Amino acid sequence: MKSPFTLRLIVALGAVVLIAAACGSDTGTATGDTDFDDDFVTASPAPPETESPSAASNAEDVPVEGTTVTLLSHDSFTLSDGTLETFTELTGVRVELLEVGDAGTLVAEAILTKDTPLGDVMFGIDNTFLQRGLDAGIFVPYESPRLVDVAADLQLDPSHRVTPVDYGDVCVNYWKDALPREPVGLADLTHADFADELVVQHPETSSVGLAFLLATIAAFGDGWEQYWADLRANGVAVTAGWEDAYYGEFIAGGGERSMVVSYASSPPAEVIYADPPTDVAPTGVITDSCYRQIEFAGILSGTDNEAGAQALIDFMLSETWQNDVPLNMFVYPVISSAALPPEFVEHTAVPAAPLMLDPAEIEANRDAWTERWVEIVLR
Repeated sequence: MKSPFTLRLIVALGAVVLIAAACGSDTGTATGDTDFDDDFVTASPAPPETESPSAASNAEDVPVEGTTVTLLSHDSFTLSDGTLETFTELTGVRVELLEVGDAGTLVAEAILTKDTPLGDVMFGIDNTFLQRGLDAGIFVPYESPRLVDVAADLQLDPSHRVTPVDYGDVCVNYWKDALPREPVGLADLTHADFADELVVQHPETSSVGLAFLLATIAAFGDGWEQYWADLRANGVAVTAGWEDAYYGEFIAGGGERSMVVSYASSPPAEVIYADPPTDVAPTGVITDSCYRQIEFAGILSGTDNEAGAQALIDFMLSETWQNDVPLNMFVYPVISSAALPPEFVEHTAVPAAPLMLDPAEIEANRDAWTERWVEIVLR
C-alpha cells in the first residue's frame, strides 16, 4: 500500500540498507519503546508441551545473539528512527531492509526468487495481490500469539501464512470549497454538478487506481462497466499514479480538479503538513467510495532464520511498531491497544462499511477487469 505523505527512501533493486543498533547511534526512540521492553519479553512465555516451540515469541527463543533478519518491503516503507533498533536491543537480531519497487513488483520479485529467497520476512503484500502470493507458496505458516489483539475481519488467511500489520482505505477525496455541493456517494460522481472534476489513477500502473476500480466493481457488480462509461462521459481524467493525480491535477497541487482518488487519511495529512498551519482540513472524504487495503507480512519459505523471522512478525504487532505506523505510513494500526495520533481521530473519515472483494476473486479477474477498463475509459 503506497503511503502518499511520507518521505520516500528510494533504493535501487537489490540495494540493502543495514539498520543496526550498534555503533553508538544517536537516533531517537520510537513511540512506546519504554512500554514495549517488558511487554515483548514477558507477553509470550514458553509454550506448553502441546504447542509447537515455533509459536513462542519470547526474545530468549531467538537462538543466536546477533543474527540477522532481512526484511523485504516495498519502497514506501518507513518507520521512525529507533524502531527497528528497539527490536535489535530486545532480541540481538539486526534487520536488513531490502526495498523492491511497489507492492506488485515486490510480490512478483518474491515469486521469481522463491527457490532462493531474497529475504526472511516480506512486508507490504496487500489484499489486492494476496492470493497471487499464497498460490505461489512463498510463505511459511506462522500464527503469532499476538493475533489475539487483531480484529478477525483483518485476518484474511485462516492458515496464517500472512499476518495483518496495518490497513487503510482508498477513497474519493474532494476540496470542500470548490464544489457546488458535497458529493454523497459513488453514483453522485456521474452527476452533471461534478463534470470534469474527478481525477483517478490507471489501475494497471497504480495500486490506488486498482483499489478504486475494485471499489466500483464491489459496489455496482455487473453494472461497473456502465458506471465507468458514465464517468468518462462526465469528464473523468486519468493519471499514471497517485502523485500525478494529487499533486498535479488536484487542487492540492495547484491543479483545477476538485475530486481525486486518494486515502481516508489524506485530510489529516493536509492538516499536519499545512503551510501556513491550520486546524481545519480543506478536504473531505466520500466514505461510500472507500475500498479497504490491508497490508500483511509473512515469513518467506526458505528462510534460514525462522526463529528470528517469527520474532520480527511478533514485533510488528507490538505497540512499539503499531504506534509508529500512522504518522509514518498514514495507515491504521491493527492492534486494539494502539494509540492513534489526535489528527487521525479528529480529521480522518472512517467508513462504516468499506468495500472489499475476496482476494481469490481479484486474482481470477484482475487482468480481464483492467483490460476492459482500458477499453471503456481510454479508447
